[in-house]
Amino acid sequence: SVPGAFTPTCSNEHLPGFKSKSSALKEKGIDTIACMAVNDVFVMDAWGKERGVKDEMLMLADGNGEYTKALGLELDVTKFGLGMRGQRFSMVVNDGVVEQLNIDPEGFQLSSAECMLNQL
Repeated sequence: SVPGAFTPTCSNEHLPGFKSKSSALKEKGIDTIACMAVNDVFVMDAWGKERGVKDEMLMLADGNGEYTKALGLELDVTKFGLGMRGQRFSMVVNDGVVEQLNIDPEGFQLSSAECMLNQL
């Protein structure tokens, strides 16, 4: 999950890392790679197209932030005019059970594709 589509770190670092490492992740047993943000479905679709994401991953919208809130991973960025978003995190979910959860308080090192590959 990323704080927002079209934001600098998300667009230039985080999403491209998972796109470029999608084959390696799938070789390690990951069936589906999904990128989620508290944005609407149209923004997520446009961002995926703009970044050249095809079959490498799903672009998921948490439009109202309900899933993010249920996970307890909200991020209040109202002071920047961005409202409530989601923290930057990655997770491995197996049959509905979270097996690995990596939350980045700053940056994207803990939730990066490289970190995920090292954990698998």
